[in-house]
Order: sequence, then structure tokens, then C-alpha cells
Amino acid sequence: QVQLVESGGGLAQPGGSLKLSCAASGFTFSSHSMSWARRAPGKGLEWVSGISSDSTDTYYAHSVKGRFTVSRDNARNTLYLQMNSLKPEDTAKYYCVKDYWGVVQDGTWWGQGTQVTVSS
Repeated sequence: QVQLVESGGGLAQPGGSLKLSCAASGFTFSSHSMSWARRAPGKGLEWVSGISSDSTDTYYAHSVKGRFTVSRDNARNTLYLQMNSLKPEDTAKYYCVKDYWGVVQDGTWWGQGTQVTVSS
């Protein structure tokens, strides 16, 4: 069974950094694209970043470009999101997503999410 377990969320000050991790199991991680999405209080879902199975292709939302970096370690079945220069508007629940490139497709699977709060 597919499992995606996010970690690394918490409280950060504006301008600070956090690194999210997503431990994947139950499928061949190296064969699937992976993404991070977020939902802020009172707002819709935002596709934050994506990375292809072999890391050759990445996507960043305009709101995070230049501040966030997505990466993956296929040997460790782990997806990462390095978040720098955090802003209060980055406050959201962040989800690790399998097989999601901006649209839900067959095989899309969501983790439970990890909360990120940016506040002084």
C-alpha cells in the first residue's frame, strides 16, 4: 500500500528556513514523479513544486521560485523541499503527492501533510 509520510514542518520566523521530507513506501519511488502542494487557511490548493522521476524536470510555482528547491533521493525513497526566505504567506499545510503534475491522474496519492507556520 502506498504511504507518503511528511516531516520537517513547524514554526519558522520570516526570512528563516525549513526543510520538508517525505518518506515514500509501497511503490517504486524511482519510477514516479513527485510533487509538493499546499493549502493555506481559507484558500484553495496550490501546486508548489514538482520533480520528475529522474530529477531532470522540475516545476516551481511563481510564488516560491527562487526560494524553494525540490529534490529527491531515489536510493532512500525520499522527497525533499528546501524552503528558504520564508514569508508569512507560506503558512500552509504542505502535502507530498505522488503522480501529480498540476492535475489529478490515475495513481495520484496524497500524504497526510505537515503544517508550516511562518510568524514572528
